[in-house]
Amino acid sequence: MSRLGNIGGRLYRGEVSVDFVGRKKLWYMISGAILVISIAAVLFLRLNFSVEFKGGVVYQFAAPQATTTQVDATVTAAGGGSNLITQQIAGNSKWQVQTPVLTTTAQYNVQNKIAQRFGISPNSVSFTSIGPTWGSQISQKALEALIAFLIVIVLYLSIAFEWRMAGAALVALAHDIVITIGIYALTGFEVSPATVIGLLTILGYSLYDTVVVFDKVRENTAGLLATRRITYSDAANLALNQTLVRSINTSLIALLPVVSILVVSVFLLGNGELKDLSLVLFVGMLSGTYSSICIATPVLADLKEREPEYRQLRKQIAQRAGSAKRKAKVAVGGASTAADLPADGSGEPADGSGEPAETADGAARPEDDQPGIAVTAARPSGAVSGSRPVTSGPRQQPRRQGSSQRRPSGKKKRR
Repeated sequence: MSRLGNIGGRLYRGEVSVDFVGRKKLWYMISGAILVISIAAVLFLRLNFSVEFKGGVVYQFAAPQATTTQVDATVTAAGGGSNLITQQIAGNSKWQVQTPVLTTTAQYNVQNKIAQRFGISPNSVSFTSIGPTWGSQISQKALEALIAFLIVIVLYLSIAFEWRMAGAALVALAHDIVITIGIYALTGFEVSPATVIGLLTILGYSLYDTVVVFDKVRENTAGLLATRRITYSDAANLALNQTLVRSINTSLIALLPVVSILVVSVFLLGNGELKDLSLVLFVGMLSGTYSSICIATPVLADLKEREPEYRQLRKQIAQRAGSAKRKAKVAVGGASTAADLPADGSGEPADGSGEPAETADGAARPEDDQPGIAVTAARPSGAVSGSRPVTSGPRQQPRRQGSSQRRPSGKKKRR
């Protein structure tokens, strides 16, 4: 078996473990910092919406020898406005220019000017006009789809599992959405309809990973209150470790083709919907894997530990652990006391007093019943000094002899 397989088996059996739930404060701090950066990027840098959302006209034509300055000057002089988005696509062999919303006359005028300036046929300059109304409808439909998706997910998780698991899954989903949107604001990638499709796709993928972990958590915590051996957080952390290798393998296999599409679309094809789709998939899958392990399950453990029965379970386990530690200390202390006694078996205490501790009635008193200490009894009255001490225990009564045995030999009892 491979080394990775050995690690997976040891994680599943609990021989090795990564304390994800115990380090929840660390994960919360990391996620909080990323979320703050993402929100700041959206507020100050803004998102770069494509023409499908804000409306406008997109021109595409082939002019390998042209420059960005020449293209902008030509479109602006033709009445295309000054707020242009100009970029090269298809391996720098074609140009794409996005203008604000134009009238029909202005659209054809820009087309003719581009053809004249770069010596190409007007039919070689294609353009697509999208009105602002259609863009707003697309935005509204995307928001409605996202809300419907979240409602269905909450209902399913509440029915299949419980509402606390649904709440933890929603927290992880919100975490993934904000981070993905923040990455788009930081990188300046266009937000297109393909981005919305990819966002819904990665939300489903993130939930798949979370549901796999939650199913194992439910299995590990089924009889937790009956056995009362470990806390809910410990059982949830065990479930995370048991599904860790599976989550990592699934994520890596899914990310490999996405990375290939992203590299090809960015470095070979230039701008396009393929790039928008691949970026949101790449960021969303990474964030979804992280949130299902480090966010969803710790949040679930926090919610469950607030319940009275699980709080009481944690207290009992802590008290049991403290009692075991105290017993271990007492056992170690008793062994140390026995080691301090003299080796001659005299039974004298370690304080050097030379006299055994006695009770009020004169009998020797055991020293707190500690194991390994020879306890001596008090000498009876009239005993010879220096006689051997008698060890404690039940007193052996002398066996009574019969009358015939007590009578001197040769003498018989008179009748």
